Amino acid sequence: MLKYANHDVVFQEIPDQVTLAINISNCPNHCPGCHSPYLWDDVGKELNATELEKLIAKYKDCITCVCFMGGDAAPKEVANLAGYIKKAHRELATGWYSGKNEFPKDVNDSCFDYIKLGRYDAQCGPLSSPTTNQRMMQRLADGRVKDITEFFQKQKNPMVTSMLNKHS
Repeated sequence: MLKYANHDVVFQEIPDQVTLAINISNCPNHCPGCHSPYLWDDVGKELNATELEKLIAKYKDCITCVCFMGGDAAPKEVANLAGYIKKAHRELATGWYSGKNEFPKDVNDSCFDYIKLGRYDAQCGPLSSPTTNQRMMQRLADGRVKDITEFFQKQKNPMVTSMLNKHS
């Protein structure tokens, strides 16, 4: 069962999107230096289509994207919810921040417009670091996937960079 601990409307996780970021608990990765170790525990409320609808309805007038922050313990469930959004809310983009280095082979990735892959490695730094091991991918209109990690590294505003470093 997929659970979420909390959520927030954010502006930096997905380029050019106002994003409802849903923090999924029960993370199996346990990356050293993780900014959200409380998400390692199996805590929170069940995240299903009904609960997702409540969250989307609450923010519908201000969000352009829904992003699942975690969910590596149940990738098929994350993909199913992203697929649900694609059918029920075509106006919304979908994203997934995964701590895995590769996308699960048995999960359909076509329901995601954005996917961040890669364990957090403090020596490599977050997405905003030129040495990051993490990658942000975007699905283009023609179905191709493009690496857009450099978007995070081009941020000039020190406050934005600081925020990105905290939320990698």
